[in-house]
Order: sequence, then C-alpha cells, then structure tokens
Amino acid sequence: MERHIKAPISKEDALSLKSGDYVYITGTIYTARDAAHKRMQEALDRGEDLPIDLKQNLIYYMGPSPAREGRPIGSAGPTTASRMDRYTPQLLDLGLGGMIGKGKRSPEVIEGIKRNGAVYFAAVGGAGALLSKCITKSEVIAYSDLGTEAVRRLTVENFPAIVVIDSEGNNLYETAVKNFKAQE
Repeated sequence: MERHIKAPISKEDALSLKSGDYVYITGTIYTARDAAHKRMQEALDRGEDLPIDLKQNLIYYMGPSPAREGRPIGSAGPTTASRMDRYTPQLLDLGLGGMIGKGKRSPEVIEGIKRNGAVYFAAVGGAGALLSKCITKSEVIAYSDLGTEAVRRLTVENFPAIVVIDSEGNNLYETAVKNFKAQE
C-alpha cells in the first residue's frame, strides 16, 4: 500500500501503518547518528533535556555530505540503524514516533516499537543523492562540533521510505524472506 504521511507522525498514522507499506513523508524530521545518540544518552544520564522534543518525531539515521551550491544539503543516504540500538528503546519510551535508517533492529528495539506504538522505516541505501532532492531545508540545531553527525532539523517533501517494522512488531525483513522461500 502507498501512503502519504506528515511528520511529526501522528499516533493514528503510526498505528495504521503496516510492514511493507510504501510511505512518502512530508514535514519536519531530525537527523542523529552514533555520536549524537551518545551525547543525548549522556545528557539524559545527567538529568538534562534533549536538544529536540522527541514527541512523535522521526529521527533519520543519516550524516550528509556537504551541500552543493544552491542546495540545502548534500547526499543524504541512510546509515545502519543497529548502531543506535543501545540508545533507541529509551528514546522510544520518551515519545520518539519512529526512525528511518537501513538494516535490522535488535529485539529490544522491536519491543520498544511495539510498547510505544512507533514505527521503523527504511530508506534506500545508495540513493543518497536522490533522497537529498526531497530535502528542502537543513539546519544544524545541536552538537555542531560533531560535523556531519550533528543533530539537524530537516524539512522534507515526499521523502520515500518503506515500513520495515510496524507498531505490532511485524518485520518486513523476516516476512519477505518467508514469502520468497514459499515461492521457490
């Protein structure tokens, strides 16, 4: 099924999405990778506020290349999501609506997705130049010293993604393999 959703993602949209759905996201999303997640965890451990309000927001695991002239951002492809797995369950419990990345997630993250009615999307790896065309604005909002790993606020229009893990824990990476083997 093909869906168009707004970001931040509403709870109704998150709960209605199903593993395998093709989704086009329009609105505001945030970027954060390994170093930014580590800093956010350290802030939480000290009892400090995070640089972004997680409530129903989406975090895109991405570190962009430098912007070309006239563009808000350079190539903007996804990075491997599992590198953020140790931080993600707590962020989900704090209200994170979903994540965009590539690759499998740990059982703990899947449980966090289910517990919080969130969703995990995959963006196509290797298509960073094409994905960047869906980004109309990019602004560093935290941890600027981290360079490409700084937290950014992105404005996106029809950003393409696939629901990999839905709010019920259905996992496209598992069901697709089963369906393929059944067809053999």
